[in-house]
Amino acid sequence: MENLKTERARTTEKVEKRVPIVVNAPKATEVLVTGDFTNWSKEGIRLKKSAGGRWETVLSLPPGEYQYRLLIDGEWSNDPVAKKQIPNQFGTSNCILEVPAR
Repeated sequence: MENLKTERARTTEKVEKRVPIVVNAPKATEVLVTGDFTNWSKEGIRLKKSAGGRWETVLSLPPGEYQYRLLIDGEWSNDPVAKKQIPNQFGTSNCILEVPAR
Protein backbone atom coordinates (compact mmCIF):
# COMPACT_ATOMS: atom_id res chain seq x y z
CA MET A 1 0.00 0.00 0.00
CA GLU A 2 2.80 2.45 0.90
CA ASN A 3 4.59 1.78 -2.40
CA LEU A 4 1.42 2.61 -4.32
CA LYS A 5 1.06 5.96 -2.49
CA THR A 6 4.71 6.79 -3.13
CA GLU A 7 4.37 5.93 -6.81
CA ARG A 8 1.25 8.10 -7.16
CA ALA A 9 3.00 11.01 -5.46
CA ARG A 10 5.92 10.72 -7.88
CA THR A 11 3.70 10.65 -10.96
CA THR A 12 1.64 13.69 -9.86
CA GLU A 13 4.65 15.86 -8.94
CA LYS A 14 5.34 18.69 -11.33
CA VAL A 15 8.83 18.05 -12.61
CA GLU A 16 10.58 21.19 -13.78
CA LYS A 17 11.46 21.42 -17.45
CA ARG A 18 14.43 23.26 -18.92
CA VAL A 19 13.15 26.03 -21.19
CA PRO A 20 15.65 27.97 -23.31
CA ILE A 21 15.09 31.68 -23.87
CA VAL A 22 17.01 33.15 -26.80
CA VAL A 23 16.76 36.80 -27.85
CA ASN A 24 18.43 38.43 -30.83
CA ALA A 25 19.45 41.92 -29.67
CA PRO A 26 22.91 42.72 -31.09
CA LYS A 27 22.95 46.36 -29.90
CA ALA A 28 21.73 45.63 -26.35
CA THR A 29 23.96 45.97 -23.31
CA GLU A 30 21.57 44.10 -20.96
CA VAL A 31 18.68 41.70 -21.51
CA LEU A 32 16.46 40.35 -18.73
CA VAL A 33 13.41 38.12 -18.77
CA THR A 34 10.75 38.58 -16.12
CA GLY A 35 7.21 37.37 -15.62
CA ASP A 36 4.84 35.71 -13.25
CA PHE A 37 7.59 33.14 -12.53
CA THR A 38 9.70 35.97 -10.97
CA ASN A 39 6.75 37.93 -9.52
CA TRP A 40 7.46 40.49 -12.27
CA SER A 41 10.69 41.58 -10.59
CA LYS A 42 12.53 44.25 -12.59
CA GLU A 43 15.75 42.43 -11.66
CA GLY A 44 14.35 39.43 -13.54
CA ILE A 45 16.66 36.77 -14.88
CA ARG A 46 19.70 38.07 -16.72
CA LEU A 47 20.49 36.58 -20.11
CA LYS A 48 24.10 36.02 -21.18
CA LYS A 49 25.38 37.49 -24.42
CA SER A 50 26.81 35.05 -26.93
CA ALA A 51 28.12 35.31 -30.47
CA GLY A 52 26.23 37.34 -33.03
CA GLY A 53 24.29 39.45 -30.54
CA ARG A 54 22.26 36.55 -29.21
CA TRP A 55 21.28 36.58 -25.55
CA GLU A 56 20.48 33.29 -23.85
CA THR A 57 19.36 31.67 -20.62
CA VAL A 58 17.62 28.48 -19.59
CA LEU A 59 14.66 28.63 -17.22
CA SER A 60 13.61 25.69 -15.04
CA LEU A 61 9.83 25.72 -14.73
CA PRO A 62 7.12 23.19 -13.91
CA PRO A 63 4.67 22.45 -16.72
CA GLY A 64 2.10 25.18 -17.20
CA GLU A 65 1.47 28.51 -18.87
CA TYR A 66 3.43 31.61 -17.87
CA GLN A 67 3.21 35.29 -18.80
CA TYR A 68 6.47 37.12 -19.37
CA ARG A 69 8.20 40.08 -21.00
CA LEU A 70 11.74 41.12 -21.78
CA LEU A 71 13.61 44.11 -20.40
CA ILE A 72 16.13 45.21 -23.01
CA ASP A 73 18.35 48.01 -21.75
CA GLY A 74 15.61 48.92 -19.25
CA GLU A 75 12.82 49.07 -21.85
CA TRP A 76 9.89 46.63 -21.79
CA SER A 77 9.75 44.53 -24.92
CA ASN A 78 7.88 41.51 -26.22
CA ASP A 79 9.69 38.39 -27.31
CA PRO A 80 9.42 38.39 -31.12
CA VAL A 81 9.36 34.57 -31.22
CA ALA A 82 6.51 34.20 -28.68
CA LYS A 83 3.72 32.18 -30.26
CA LYS A 84 1.01 33.72 -28.08
CA GLN A 85 0.40 37.07 -26.41
CA ILE A 86 -2.30 38.40 -24.11
CA PRO A 87 -3.28 42.03 -23.40
CA ASN A 88 -2.07 43.37 -20.05
CA GLN A 89 -3.30 46.18 -17.77
CA PHE A 90 -0.74 48.65 -19.18
CA GLY A 91 -2.17 48.74 -22.70
CA THR A 92 0.53 46.48 -24.12
CA SER A 93 0.73 42.72 -24.10
CA ASN A 94 2.50 39.93 -22.27
CA CYS A 95 4.04 36.96 -24.02
CA ILE A 96 2.83 33.47 -23.13
CA LEU A 97 5.33 30.71 -22.44
CA GLU A 98 3.86 27.22 -22.53
CA VAL A 99 5.83 24.52 -20.74
CA PRO A 100 4.49 21.13 -21.78
CA ALA A 101 4.05 18.28 -19.33
CA ARG A 102 6.05 15.98 -21.63
